[in-house]
Amino acid sequence: MSRYRGPRVKKVYRLGALPGLLRKRFRYSKGKDPKKKKLRYRTRSKEYRSRLNEKQRLRFHYGLTERQLVRYMHIAGKSKGSTGQVLLQLLEMRLDNILFRLGIAFTIPGARQLVNHRHILVNDRIVDIPSYRCKPGDIITTKDNQRLKDLVRKSLKKRPGILPKHLRIRSNKKKVEGQVNQIIDRKDVFLWIKESLVVQYYSRQI
Repeated sequence: MSRYRGPRVKKVYRLGALPGLLRKRFRYSKGKDPKKKKLRYRTRSKEYRSRLNEKQRLRFHYGLTERQLVRYMHIAGKSKGSTGQVLLQLLEMRLDNILFRLGIAFTIPGARQLVNHRHILVNDRIVDIPSYRCKPGDIITTKDNQRLKDLVRKSLKKRPGILPKHLRIRSNKKKVEGQVNQIIDRKDVFLWIKESLVVQYYSRQI
């Protein structure tokens, strides 16, 4: 299954807030709040629907294909510790998500575009793979381009939420530099999600 490229607001109405997918903030119209809207499915049980919705929220927030998410589930399942927490750590430490959390990009798709266009350097080396797994101690900077720097500073002013403890950023007239201090804690994950339901979904599918 390919990466989703359709209307984003539609997915937000369907699944709830997805800050990594959609930059725009808006209030739900009367009767359109996904938490209050009743959806009818004849062939799916309530438990299966809740697990599927959580999996879809995770997938669309981080901008993953189904194959990528299954691969991350395999890695998390073989790792020590809680499978759900390890899965979230793997996704949060992706380069495109780190750029989003630092505030260098408005959304995760926007961060992915910066990486694909070779505008991002990790430890003074160009990295053009959005799924690159950042490690503690990594230094993330942008190319020496004035237009790019102006775009990044504009994004930093509108960074959503508070900068998490595992990240640090320095910004001045010369450059913008971000640093990964440590592996992210579960409480610092930006997306509100029940990862246990995602694990339950794949435990029945894989």
